[in-house]
Amino acid sequence: MAIRRIFDFAHQAHAEFPKQDMFVTKYEGEWKKTSSLEFINLANKVSGGLLKLGTKPGDKIALITSATRTEWAVMDLAILQIGAVSVPVYPTISSDDFQYIFNDAEVNFCFVSDKEILDKVKKIKKEVPTLQGVFSFDDIPGEPNWKEVLDLGDDDSTEIEDIAKTINPEDLATIIYTSGTTGKPKGVMISHTNIVSNVLASNKRIPRRKGLEDFDARILSFLPICHIFERMLFYLYQNNGFSLHFAESIDKMGENIKEVKPHYMSVVPRLIEKVYDKIYDKGTSAGGLKSKIFLWALGVNKAKQNIGRPSGLKEIIADKLVFKKWREGLGGEVVTLICGSAALAPRLNKMFQNAGIMVLEGYGLTETSPVISVNSAEKLRVGSVGHPLDNLEVKIQADGEITVKGPSVFKGYYKNEEQTKSVFTADGFFMTGDIGHIDEDGYLHITDRKKEMFKTSGGKYIAPQVIENQAKASKFIEQIMVVGEGEKMPCAIVQPDFNHAKAWAERKGLNLGADPKKLSESKELKARIEKEIDYLNTKLGNWEQIKLIELAPEVWGVENGLLTPTLKMKRKIIKEHYKDLYEKMYGKKDN
Repeated sequence: MAIRRIFDFAHQAHAEFPKQDMFVTKYEGEWKKTSSLEFINLANKVSGGLLKLGTKPGDKIALITSATRTEWAVMDLAILQIGAVSVPVYPTISSDDFQYIFNDAEVNFCFVSDKEILDKVKKIKKEVPTLQGVFSFDDIPGEPNWKEVLDLGDDDSTEIEDIAKTINPEDLATIIYTSGTTGKPKGVMISHTNIVSNVLASNKRIPRRKGLEDFDARILSFLPICHIFERMLFYLYQNNGFSLHFAESIDKMGENIKEVKPHYMSVVPRLIEKVYDKIYDKGTSAGGLKSKIFLWALGVNKAKQNIGRPSGLKEIIADKLVFKKWREGLGGEVVTLICGSAALAPRLNKMFQNAGIMVLEGYGLTETSPVISVNSAEKLRVGSVGHPLDNLEVKIQADGEITVKGPSVFKGYYKNEEQTKSVFTADGFFMTGDIGHIDEDGYLHITDRKKEMFKTSGGKYIAPQVIENQAKASKFIEQIMVVGEGEKMPCAIVQPDFNHAKAWAERKGLNLGADPKKLSESKELKARIEKEIDYLNTKLGNWEQIKLIELAPEVWGVENGLLTPTLKMKRKIIKEHYKDLYEKMYGKKDN
Protein backbone atom coordinates (compact mmCIF):
# COMPACT_ATOMS: atom_id res chain seq x y z
CA MET A 1 0.00 0.00 0.00
CA ALA A 2 1.08 3.58 -0.62
CA ILE A 3 1.99 5.53 2.50
CA ARG A 4 0.14 8.86 2.35
CA ARG A 5 -0.98 9.57 5.92
CA ILE A 6 0.97 9.00 9.15
CA PHE A 7 -1.34 6.24 10.37
CA ASP A 8 -0.67 4.28 7.15
CA PHE A 9 2.74 3.32 8.60
CA ALA A 10 1.17 1.26 11.38
CA HIS A 11 -1.28 -0.56 9.13
CA GLN A 12 1.40 -1.31 6.53
CA ALA A 13 3.77 -2.54 9.26
CA HIS A 14 1.19 -5.10 10.39
CA ALA A 15 0.46 -6.14 6.80
CA GLU A 16 4.13 -6.53 5.78
CA PHE A 17 5.88 -7.27 9.09
CA PRO A 18 3.37 -8.97 11.42
CA LYS A 19 5.22 -9.58 14.66
CA GLN A 20 4.78 -10.34 18.33
CA ASP A 21 7.05 -7.56 19.58
CA MET A 22 6.14 -4.45 17.62
CA PHE A 23 6.35 -2.43 20.85
CA VAL A 24 7.95 -3.47 24.13
CA THR A 25 7.59 -1.55 27.40
CA LYS A 26 8.84 -2.42 30.88
CA TYR A 27 6.13 -2.52 33.54
CA GLU A 28 7.04 -3.26 37.16
CA GLY A 29 10.37 -4.79 36.17
CA GLU A 30 9.09 -6.94 33.29
CA TRP A 31 9.24 -6.25 29.55
CA LYS A 32 5.75 -6.59 28.04
CA LYS A 33 5.40 -7.19 24.30
CA THR A 34 2.57 -5.82 22.16
CA SER A 35 2.07 -7.50 18.79
CA SER A 36 1.31 -5.59 15.60
CA LEU A 37 -2.22 -7.09 15.56
CA GLU A 38 -2.86 -6.18 19.19
CA PHE A 39 -1.57 -2.65 18.51
CA ILE A 40 -4.00 -2.14 15.62
CA ASN A 41 -6.92 -3.59 17.60
CA LEU A 42 -6.21 -1.45 20.67
CA ALA A 43 -5.94 1.70 18.55
CA ASN A 44 -9.21 0.90 16.77
CA LYS A 45 -10.99 0.47 20.10
CA VAL A 46 -9.61 3.75 21.43
CA SER A 47 -10.60 5.50 18.20
CA GLY A 48 -14.11 4.15 18.70
CA GLY A 49 -14.12 5.34 22.31
CA LEU A 50 -13.00 8.83 21.29
CA LEU A 51 -15.76 9.00 18.70
CA LYS A 52 -18.34 8.08 21.35
CA LEU A 53 -16.97 10.90 23.50
CA GLY A 54 -17.83 13.23 20.64
CA THR A 55 -14.38 13.64 19.08
CA LYS A 56 -14.53 15.14 15.60
CA PRO A 57 -11.88 15.66 12.90
CA GLY A 58 -9.74 18.64 13.85
CA ASP A 59 -10.29 18.25 17.62
CA LYS A 60 -7.10 18.55 19.68
CA ILE A 61 -5.92 15.81 22.05
CA ALA A 62 -2.85 16.31 24.26
CA LEU A 63 -0.43 13.48 25.06
CA ILE A 64 2.02 13.82 27.95
CA THR A 65 4.26 11.01 29.16
CA SER A 66 7.29 10.96 31.46
CA ALA A 67 8.82 8.12 29.45
CA THR A 68 7.62 6.80 26.13
CA ARG A 69 5.44 3.72 26.48
CA THR A 70 3.18 1.55 24.36
CA GLU A 71 0.05 3.44 25.46
CA TRP A 72 1.43 6.60 23.82
CA ALA A 73 1.85 4.72 20.53
CA VAL A 74 -1.71 3.38 20.74
CA MET A 75 -3.15 6.83 21.47
CA ASP A 76 -1.16 8.43 18.65
CA LEU A 77 -2.56 6.00 16.08
CA ALA A 78 -6.06 6.21 17.55
CA ILE A 79 -6.07 10.01 17.34
CA LEU A 80 -4.63 10.37 13.85
CA GLN A 81 -6.75 7.76 12.08
CA ILE A 82 -9.99 9.57 12.98
CA GLY A 83 -8.72 12.96 11.81
CA ALA A 84 -8.14 14.44 15.26
CA VAL A 85 -4.96 16.43 15.94
CA SER A 86 -2.38 15.24 18.48
CA VAL A 87 -0.69 17.80 20.72
CA PRO A 88 2.37 16.16 22.33
CA VAL A 89 3.63 18.11 25.34
CA TYR A 90 6.90 17.96 27.29
CA PRO A 91 6.30 16.53 30.80
CA THR A 92 8.94 18.76 32.41
CA ILE A 93 7.38 22.14 31.63
CA SER A 94 5.48 24.11 34.25
CA SER A 95 1.73 24.09 34.91
CA ASP A 96 1.66 27.65 33.53
CA ASP A 97 3.09 26.40 30.24
CA PHE A 98 0.55 23.56 30.21
CA GLN A 99 -2.18 26.17 30.61
CA TYR A 100 -0.79 28.34 27.79
CA ILE A 101 -0.47 25.41 25.35
CA PHE A 102 -3.85 23.89 26.22
CA ASN A 103 -5.63 27.20 25.73
CA ASP A 104 -3.70 28.14 22.60
CA ALA A 105 -4.40 24.75 20.98
CA GLU A 106 -7.91 24.52 22.44
CA VAL A 107 -7.28 21.01 23.74
CA ASN A 108 -10.40 18.82 24.15
CA PHE A 109 -8.94 15.78 25.92
CA CYS A 110 -5.62 15.01 27.61
CA PHE A 111 -3.92 11.67 28.28
CA VAL A 112 -1.05 11.52 30.78
CA SER A 113 1.27 8.78 31.97
CA ASP A 114 1.32 9.19 35.74
CA LYS A 115 0.15 10.98 38.88
CA GLU A 116 2.87 13.64 38.86
CA ILE A 117 1.80 14.92 35.44
CA LEU A 118 -1.87 14.44 36.26
CA ASP A 119 -1.51 16.70 39.30
CA LYS A 120 0.10 19.43 37.15
CA VAL A 121 -2.75 19.22 34.63
CA LYS A 122 -5.44 19.20 37.32
CA LYS A 123 -4.06 22.49 38.67
CA ILE A 124 -4.97 24.27 35.45
CA LYS A 125 -7.99 22.24 34.26
CA LYS A 126 -10.49 24.90 35.36
CA GLU A 127 -8.53 27.54 33.42
CA VAL A 128 -8.94 25.63 30.13
CA PRO A 129 -12.59 25.95 29.01
CA THR A 130 -12.22 23.47 26.11
CA LEU A 131 -10.75 20.66 28.25
CA GLN A 132 -13.45 18.00 28.70
CA GLY A 133 -11.49 15.17 30.30
CA VAL A 134 -8.10 14.01 31.53
CA PHE A 135 -7.16 10.30 31.58
CA SER A 136 -4.08 8.54 32.94
CA PHE A 137 -2.21 5.46 31.72
CA ASP A 138 -1.22 4.44 35.25
CA ASP A 139 -3.97 3.17 37.55
CA ILE A 140 -4.57 6.03 39.98
CA PRO A 141 -7.33 5.52 42.56
CA GLY A 142 -10.30 7.80 41.98
CA GLU A 143 -8.98 9.16 38.66
CA PRO A 144 -10.23 8.47 35.09
CA ASN A 145 -8.12 5.86 33.30
CA TRP A 146 -7.44 5.56 29.57
CA LYS A 147 -8.96 2.05 29.63
CA GLU A 148 -12.35 3.71 30.15
CA VAL A 149 -12.00 5.20 26.67
CA LEU A 150 -10.71 1.85 25.38
CA ASP A 151 -13.75 0.05 26.80
CA LEU A 152 -16.13 2.52 25.13
CA GLY A 153 -14.95 1.32 21.74
CA ASP A 154 -15.51 -2.01 20.00
CA ASP A 155 -13.78 -4.24 17.49
CA ASP A 156 -15.81 -2.95 14.53
CA SER A 157 -13.36 -0.86 12.52
CA THR A 158 -15.74 -0.04 9.66
CA GLU A 159 -16.59 3.47 10.90
CA ILE A 160 -12.91 4.21 11.57
CA GLU A 161 -11.91 3.02 8.09
CA ASP A 162 -14.61 5.22 6.55
CA ILE A 163 -13.30 8.27 8.44
CA ALA A 164 -9.69 7.42 7.56
CA LYS A 165 -10.55 7.43 3.85
CA THR A 166 -11.67 11.07 4.14
CA ILE A 167 -8.37 12.26 5.68
CA ASN A 168 -6.28 14.20 3.18
CA PRO A 169 -2.47 13.94 3.33
CA GLU A 170 -2.35 17.75 3.56
CA ASP A 171 -4.61 17.81 6.64
CA LEU A 172 -3.18 18.98 9.95
CA ALA A 173 -1.89 15.97 11.92
CA THR A 174 -0.15 17.46 14.93
CA ILE A 175 0.73 20.73 16.61
CA ILE A 176 4.15 20.59 18.24
CA TYR A 177 4.97 23.40 20.62
CA THR A 178 8.64 24.26 20.40
CA SER A 179 10.46 24.09 23.70
CA GLY A 180 11.65 27.63 23.09
CA THR A 181 14.94 29.12 24.27
CA THR A 182 13.13 32.46 24.60
CA GLY A 183 9.55 33.57 25.11
CA LYS A 184 6.35 31.55 24.85
CA PRO A 185 6.36 28.32 22.83
CA LYS A 186 5.09 28.45 19.25
CA GLY A 187 2.63 25.90 17.89
CA VAL A 188 4.20 24.35 14.81
CA MET A 189 1.50 22.91 12.50
CA ILE A 190 2.61 19.73 10.79
CA SER A 191 0.60 17.81 8.22
CA HIS A 192 0.55 14.11 7.37
CA THR A 193 2.51 14.89 4.19
CA ASN A 194 5.18 16.77 6.14
CA ILE A 195 6.11 13.78 8.30
CA VAL A 196 5.47 11.05 5.72
CA SER A 197 7.72 12.73 3.14
CA ASN A 198 10.45 13.18 5.74
CA VAL A 199 10.30 9.54 6.86
CA LEU A 200 10.47 8.19 3.31
CA ALA A 201 13.33 10.49 2.30
CA SER A 202 15.31 9.80 5.50
CA ASN A 203 14.79 6.04 5.28
CA LYS A 204 17.43 5.70 2.56
CA ARG A 205 20.11 7.06 4.89
CA ILE A 206 19.71 4.36 7.58
CA PRO A 207 22.40 1.68 7.20
CA ARG A 208 21.52 -2.01 7.37
CA ARG A 209 23.70 -4.68 8.91
CA LYS A 210 24.59 -7.55 6.67
CA GLY A 211 22.69 -10.65 7.72
CA LEU A 212 20.19 -8.71 9.86
CA GLU A 213 16.65 -8.75 8.50
CA ASP A 214 14.72 -5.54 9.17
CA PHE A 215 12.05 -7.35 11.15
CA ASP A 216 14.74 -8.68 13.50
CA ALA A 217 16.18 -5.22 14.25
CA ARG A 218 15.73 -3.81 17.76
CA ILE A 219 15.43 -0.15 18.71
CA LEU A 220 15.96 1.31 22.15
CA SER A 221 14.03 4.58 22.28
CA PHE A 222 14.64 6.96 25.18
CA LEU A 223 14.50 10.52 23.84
CA PRO A 224 11.22 12.38 24.47
CA ILE A 225 8.72 11.29 21.82
CA CYS A 226 7.04 14.69 22.05
CA HIS A 227 10.14 15.98 20.23
CA ILE A 228 9.86 15.78 16.45
CA PHE A 229 13.27 14.08 16.05
CA GLU A 230 12.33 10.97 18.03
CA ARG A 231 8.77 11.02 16.74
CA MET A 232 9.76 10.98 13.07
CA LEU A 233 12.11 8.08 13.80
CA PHE A 234 9.25 6.33 15.63
CA TYR A 235 7.38 6.21 12.30
CA LEU A 236 10.53 5.37 10.34
CA TYR A 237 11.09 2.33 12.56
CA GLN A 238 7.49 1.20 11.92
CA ASN A 239 8.08 1.63 8.19
CA ASN A 240 10.90 -0.91 8.42
CA GLY A 241 9.23 -3.41 10.74
CA PHE A 242 11.73 -2.78 13.55
CA SER A 243 10.84 -3.70 17.15
CA LEU A 244 10.70 -0.67 19.42
CA HIS A 245 11.74 -1.07 23.05
CA PHE A 246 10.95 1.97 25.16
CA ALA A 247 13.62 2.73 27.77
CA GLU A 248 12.47 3.27 31.35
CA SER A 249 14.46 6.47 31.77
CA ILE A 250 17.84 8.00 31.00
CA ASP A 251 19.00 6.89 34.47
CA LYS A 252 18.31 3.26 33.55
CA MET A 253 19.77 3.48 30.06
CA GLY A 254 22.81 1.35 30.93
CA GLU A 255 20.64 -1.42 32.34
CA ASN A 256 18.16 -1.25 29.43
CA ILE A 257 20.97 -1.36 26.84
CA LYS A 258 22.30 -4.59 28.35
CA GLU A 259 18.80 -6.11 28.29
CA VAL A 260 17.75 -5.02 24.80
CA LYS A 261 21.11 -5.09 22.94
CA PRO A 262 19.81 -2.52 20.45
CA HIS A 263 20.80 -2.22 16.81
CA TYR A 264 19.76 1.43 16.51
CA MET A 265 19.43 4.32 18.96
CA SER A 266 18.85 8.01 18.50
CA VAL A 267 20.97 10.27 20.67
CA VAL A 268 21.70 13.91 21.35
CA PRO A 269 25.28 15.26 21.59
CA ARG A 270 25.01 15.76 25.35
CA LEU A 271 24.44 12.04 25.83
CA ILE A 272 27.49 11.15 23.73
CA GLU A 273 29.53 13.62 25.79
CA LYS A 274 28.33 12.00 29.01
CA VAL A 275 29.03 8.48 27.73
CA TYR A 276 32.56 9.49 26.77
CA ASP A 277 33.14 11.24 30.10
CA LYS A 278 32.12 8.06 31.93
CA ILE A 279 34.38 5.94 29.71
CA TYR A 280 37.30 8.35 30.20
CA ASP A 281 36.89 8.53 33.97
CA LYS A 282 36.73 4.75 34.24
CA GLY A 283 39.74 4.27 31.98
CA THR A 284 41.96 6.83 33.69
CA SER A 285 40.99 5.84 37.24
CA ALA A 286 41.77 2.15 36.71
CA GLY A 287 45.41 2.89 37.54
CA GLY A 288 48.63 1.17 36.61
CA LEU A 289 48.94 -0.70 33.34
CA LYS A 290 45.21 -0.53 32.56
CA SER A 291 45.21 3.28 32.51
CA LYS A 292 48.38 3.34 30.42
CA ILE A 293 46.82 0.98 27.86
CA PHE A 294 43.64 3.09 27.82
CA LEU A 295 45.50 6.35 27.19
CA TRP A 296 47.71 4.69 24.58
CA ALA A 297 44.62 3.43 22.76
CA LEU A 298 43.10 6.92 22.79
CA GLY A 299 46.30 8.19 21.18
CA VAL A 300 46.06 5.54 18.48
CA ASN A 301 42.41 6.47 17.91
CA LYS A 302 43.24 10.16 17.59
CA ALA A 303 46.08 9.49 15.12
CA LYS A 304 43.93 7.28 12.89
CA GLN A 305 43.65 8.94 9.48
CA ASN A 306 40.79 7.10 7.82
CA ILE A 307 37.52 6.28 9.53
CA GLY A 308 36.70 2.60 9.30
CA ARG A 309 37.90 -0.80 10.45
CA PRO A 310 41.24 -0.93 12.29
CA SER A 311 44.21 -1.44 10.01
CA GLY A 312 47.74 -2.06 11.10
CA LEU A 313 48.95 -3.81 14.24
CA LYS A 314 48.54 -0.83 16.64
CA GLU A 315 44.95 -0.17 15.65
CA ILE A 316 44.01 -3.86 15.84
CA ILE A 317 45.54 -4.19 19.33
CA ALA A 318 43.91 -0.95 20.54
CA ASP A 319 40.54 -2.14 19.22
CA LYS A 320 40.82 -5.52 20.91
CA LEU A 321 42.01 -4.18 24.26
CA VAL A 322 39.87 -1.03 24.55
CA PHE A 323 37.35 -0.16 21.85
CA LYS A 324 35.71 -3.58 21.72
CA LYS A 325 34.64 -2.89 25.32
CA TRP A 326 33.08 0.44 24.24
CA ARG A 327 30.90 -1.43 21.75
CA GLU A 328 30.00 -4.07 24.33
CA GLY A 329 28.98 -1.26 26.67
CA LEU A 330 26.38 -0.29 24.05
CA GLY A 331 25.08 -3.84 23.88
CA GLY A 332 27.58 -5.14 21.33
CA GLU A 333 25.21 -5.05 18.35
CA VAL A 334 24.77 -1.36 17.51
CA VAL A 335 24.61 -0.66 13.78
CA THR A 336 24.49 3.10 14.20
CA LEU A 337 23.68 5.94 16.57
CA ILE A 338 21.51 8.61 14.94
CA CYS A 339 22.51 11.99 16.36
CA GLY A 340 20.59 15.24 16.15
CA SER A 341 19.10 18.21 18.04
CA ALA A 342 22.41 20.09 18.41
CA ALA A 343 25.96 20.14 17.06
CA LEU A 344 28.22 17.22 17.96
CA ALA A 345 31.86 18.11 18.54
CA PRO A 346 33.87 16.66 15.59
CA ARG A 347 36.56 15.30 17.95
CA LEU A 348 33.94 13.12 19.71
CA ASN A 349 32.33 12.05 16.47
CA LYS A 350 35.69 10.96 15.05
CA MET A 351 36.59 9.16 18.26
CA PHE A 352 33.41 7.06 18.26
CA GLN A 353 33.69 6.34 14.53
CA ASN A 354 37.25 5.14 15.05
CA ALA A 355 36.06 2.99 17.96
CA GLY A 356 33.77 1.15 15.55
CA ILE A 357 30.60 2.94 16.65
CA MET A 358 28.97 4.62 13.67
CA VAL A 359 27.41 8.00 14.46
CA LEU A 360 25.22 9.52 11.76
CA GLU A 361 24.88 13.21 12.51
CA GLY A 362 21.96 15.04 10.99
CA TYR A 363 20.29 18.43 11.10
CA GLY A 364 16.79 19.81 11.12
CA LEU A 365 14.13 21.73 12.99
CA THR A 366 10.61 21.10 14.24
CA GLU A 367 9.43 23.27 11.34
CA THR A 368 11.05 20.90 8.82
CA SER A 369 9.57 17.69 10.31
CA PRO A 370 12.57 17.58 11.15
CA VAL A 371 15.39 16.29 8.92
CA ILE A 372 16.96 18.64 6.39
CA SER A 373 20.18 16.71 5.97
CA VAL A 374 21.87 13.65 7.46
CA ASN A 375 24.98 11.59 6.89
CA SER A 376 24.83 8.01 5.65
CA ALA A 377 27.21 5.07 5.90
CA GLU A 378 28.17 5.49 2.23
CA LYS A 379 28.58 9.27 2.41
CA LEU A 380 29.84 10.27 5.83
CA ARG A 381 31.89 13.33 6.63
CA VAL A 382 32.73 14.12 10.25
CA GLY A 383 32.10 17.77 11.05
CA SER A 384 29.21 17.96 8.58
CA VAL A 385 25.52 17.09 8.89
CA GLY A 386 25.57 15.19 5.62
CA HIS A 387 23.86 15.84 2.31
CA PRO A 388 20.41 17.46 2.18
CA LEU A 389 17.57 14.98 1.62
CA ASP A 390 16.82 14.28 -2.02
CA ASN A 391 13.33 15.83 -1.88
CA LEU A 392 14.49 19.15 -0.39
CA GLU A 393 16.04 22.23 -1.94
CA VAL A 394 18.56 23.96 0.33
CA LYS A 395 19.76 27.46 -0.45
CA ILE A 396 22.41 29.43 1.45
CA GLN A 397 21.38 33.09 1.54
CA ALA A 398 23.82 35.99 1.07
CA ASP A 399 24.23 36.38 4.85
CA GLY A 400 24.99 32.66 5.27
CA GLU A 401 21.55 31.65 6.55
CA ILE A 402 20.39 28.16 5.61
CA THR A 403 16.98 28.16 3.92
CA VAL A 404 14.95 25.20 2.72
CA LYS A 405 11.97 24.38 0.51
CA GLY A 406 10.18 21.06 0.14
CA PRO A 407 7.31 18.79 1.22
CA SER A 408 8.44 18.43 4.84
CA VAL A 409 8.37 22.19 5.57
CA PHE A 410 5.57 22.91 8.05
CA LYS A 411 2.15 24.48 7.36
CA GLY A 412 2.77 27.47 9.64
CA TYR A 413 2.50 28.63 13.25
CA TYR A 414 -0.87 27.99 14.82
CA LYS A 415 -3.02 31.13 15.00
CA ASN A 416 -0.08 33.31 13.94
CA GLU A 417 -0.05 34.17 10.24
CA GLU A 418 2.19 37.17 10.78
CA GLN A 419 4.91 35.12 12.44
CA THR A 420 4.55 32.45 9.76
CA LYS A 421 5.12 35.01 6.99
CA SER A 422 8.18 36.36 8.81
CA VAL A 423 10.09 33.06 8.50
CA PHE A 424 9.76 32.64 4.74
CA THR A 425 11.67 34.39 1.98
CA ALA A 426 9.83 36.08 -0.88
CA ASP A 427 10.43 32.98 -3.05
CA GLY A 428 9.05 30.57 -0.44
CA PHE A 429 12.14 29.24 1.35
CA PHE A 430 11.87 28.62 5.10
CA MET A 431 14.53 30.54 7.01
CA THR A 432 16.08 28.17 9.56
CA GLY A 433 17.88 30.81 11.61
CA ASP A 434 21.08 28.78 11.27
CA ILE A 435 24.27 29.89 9.56
CA GLY A 436 26.17 27.42 7.42
CA HIS A 437 27.61 26.44 4.07
CA ILE A 438 27.63 23.56 1.60
CA ASP A 439 31.11 22.34 0.68
CA GLU A 440 32.36 21.34 -2.75
CA ASP A 441 31.20 17.73 -2.22
CA GLY A 442 27.66 18.72 -1.23
CA TYR A 443 27.96 18.25 2.55
CA LEU A 444 26.12 20.78 4.70
CA HIS A 445 28.03 22.38 7.57
CA ILE A 446 26.39 24.33 10.40
CA THR A 447 28.35 27.26 11.77
CA ASP A 448 26.03 28.78 14.36
CA ARG A 449 22.56 29.98 15.19
CA LYS A 450 21.96 33.32 13.48
CA LYS A 451 20.20 34.66 16.56
CA GLU A 452 23.03 33.52 18.82
CA MET A 453 25.77 35.28 16.88
CA PHE A 454 26.58 38.66 18.33
CA LYS A 455 28.77 41.65 17.69
CA THR A 456 31.18 43.18 20.20
CA SER A 457 31.41 46.93 20.68
CA GLY A 458 34.43 46.80 18.37
CA GLY A 459 32.23 45.53 15.54
CA LYS A 460 33.58 41.98 15.49
CA TYR A 461 31.15 39.07 15.07
CA ILE A 462 31.33 36.16 17.52
CA ALA A 463 29.86 32.70 16.81
CA PRO A 464 29.50 31.39 20.38
CA GLN A 465 28.44 27.81 19.64
CA VAL A 466 31.66 27.02 17.79
CA ILE A 467 33.73 28.28 20.72
CA GLU A 468 31.55 26.51 23.27
CA ASN A 469 31.86 23.14 21.52
CA GLN A 470 35.64 23.43 21.56
CA ALA A 471 35.64 24.46 25.23
CA LYS A 472 33.61 21.41 26.25
CA ALA A 473 36.51 19.21 25.19
CA SER A 474 37.89 20.09 28.63
CA LYS A 475 37.11 17.58 31.40
CA PHE A 476 36.55 20.53 33.73
CA ILE A 477 33.79 22.16 31.68
CA GLU A 478 30.27 20.68 31.69
CA GLN A 479 28.56 23.72 30.13
CA ILE A 480 29.77 27.10 28.95
CA MET A 481 27.97 30.12 27.56
CA VAL A 482 30.01 32.74 25.72
CA VAL A 483 28.65 36.28 26.20
CA GLY A 484 29.60 39.79 25.17
CA GLU A 485 27.03 41.29 22.84
CA GLY A 486 27.75 45.02 22.64
CA GLU A 487 30.65 44.63 25.07
CA LYS A 488 34.33 45.26 24.39
CA MET A 489 35.32 41.58 24.66
CA PRO A 490 33.90 38.05 24.90
CA CYS A 491 33.62 36.49 28.36
CA ALA A 492 32.02 33.25 29.52
CA ILE A 493 29.88 31.80 32.27
CA VAL A 494 31.12 28.27 32.98
CA GLN A 495 29.29 25.45 34.70
CA PRO A 496 32.09 23.15 35.85
CA ASP A 497 31.86 19.39 35.69
CA PHE A 498 31.43 19.18 39.44
CA ASN A 499 32.19 15.44 39.66
CA HIS A 500 35.48 15.89 37.86
CA ALA A 501 36.25 19.03 39.89
CA LYS A 502 35.62 17.14 43.14
CA ALA A 503 37.97 14.30 42.11
CA TRP A 504 40.60 16.82 41.01
CA ALA A 505 40.37 18.71 44.31
CA GLU A 506 40.80 15.50 46.28
CA ARG A 507 43.92 14.60 44.29
CA LYS A 508 45.29 18.07 45.00
CA GLY A 509 44.55 17.75 48.72
CA LEU A 510 42.04 20.59 48.59
CA ASN A 511 39.20 20.31 51.06
CA LEU A 512 36.42 21.58 48.80
CA GLY A 513 33.79 18.90 49.36
CA ALA A 514 31.10 18.05 46.81
CA ASP A 515 28.80 21.05 47.10
CA PRO A 516 28.63 22.84 43.71
CA LYS A 517 28.36 26.24 45.35
CA LYS A 518 31.51 25.74 47.43
CA LEU A 519 33.37 24.30 44.44
CA SER A 520 32.40 27.28 42.27
CA GLU A 521 33.79 29.66 44.88
CA SER A 522 37.20 27.95 44.85
CA LYS A 523 39.97 30.21 43.57
CA GLU A 524 42.04 27.12 42.79
CA LEU A 525 39.33 25.58 40.61
CA LYS A 526 38.73 28.84 38.80
CA ALA A 527 42.47 29.19 38.12
CA ARG A 528 42.58 25.63 36.79
CA ILE A 529 39.66 26.24 34.43
CA GLU A 530 41.26 29.52 33.32
CA LYS A 531 44.22 27.41 32.15
CA GLU A 532 41.79 25.40 30.00
CA ILE A 533 40.42 28.65 28.57
CA ASP A 534 43.94 29.93 27.91
CA TYR A 535 44.63 26.82 25.86
CA LEU A 536 41.36 27.26 23.98
CA ASN A 537 42.28 30.87 23.20
CA THR A 538 45.41 29.72 21.36
CA LYS A 539 43.09 28.21 18.73
CA LEU A 540 40.89 31.30 18.37
CA GLY A 541 41.25 34.63 16.59
CA ASN A 542 42.21 37.61 18.77
CA TRP A 543 38.69 39.03 18.65
CA GLU A 544 37.16 35.66 19.71
CA GLN A 545 39.35 34.98 22.71
CA ILE A 546 37.58 34.69 26.06
CA LYS A 547 39.08 37.27 28.39
CA LEU A 548 37.30 36.50 31.69
CA ILE A 549 35.19 33.71 33.14
CA GLU A 550 32.95 33.22 36.16
CA LEU A 551 31.86 29.84 37.55
CA ALA A 552 28.18 28.99 37.94
CA PRO A 553 27.31 27.55 41.37
CA GLU A 554 24.85 24.88 40.16
CA VAL A 555 24.20 22.27 37.50
CA TRP A 556 22.26 23.59 34.50
CA GLY A 557 19.27 21.40 33.85
CA VAL A 558 15.73 21.15 32.57
CA GLU A 559 14.36 21.15 36.12
CA ASN A 560 15.76 24.58 37.02
CA GLY A 561 14.74 26.02 33.66
CA LEU A 562 18.25 26.68 32.33
CA LEU A 563 18.13 24.02 29.59
CA THR A 564 15.36 23.10 27.17
CA PRO A 565 13.98 19.52 27.27
CA THR A 566 16.41 18.70 24.44
CA LEU A 567 19.31 20.00 26.59
CA LYS A 568 19.96 23.23 24.72
CA MET A 569 20.91 26.32 26.69
CA LYS A 570 18.24 28.93 27.29
CA ARG A 571 20.66 31.76 26.70
CA LYS A 572 18.54 34.73 27.72
CA ILE A 573 17.36 32.98 30.88
CA ILE A 574 20.90 31.91 31.82
CA LYS A 575 22.20 35.43 31.30
CA GLU A 576 19.45 36.88 33.47
CA HIS A 577 19.86 34.14 36.09
CA TYR A 578 23.56 34.96 36.41
CA LYS A 579 23.20 38.70 36.01
CA ASP A 580 25.54 39.33 38.94
CA LEU A 581 28.29 37.19 37.38
CA TYR A 582 27.82 38.92 34.02
CA GLU A 583 28.06 42.36 35.58
CA LYS A 584 31.11 41.33 37.57
CA MET A 585 32.98 40.28 34.40
CA TYR A 586 32.21 43.57 32.69
CA GLY A 587 32.99 45.76 35.69
CA LYS A 588 29.39 46.80 36.19
CA LYS A 589 29.44 45.91 39.86
CA ASP A 590 32.02 45.80 42.60
CA ASN A 591 34.21 42.74 42.74
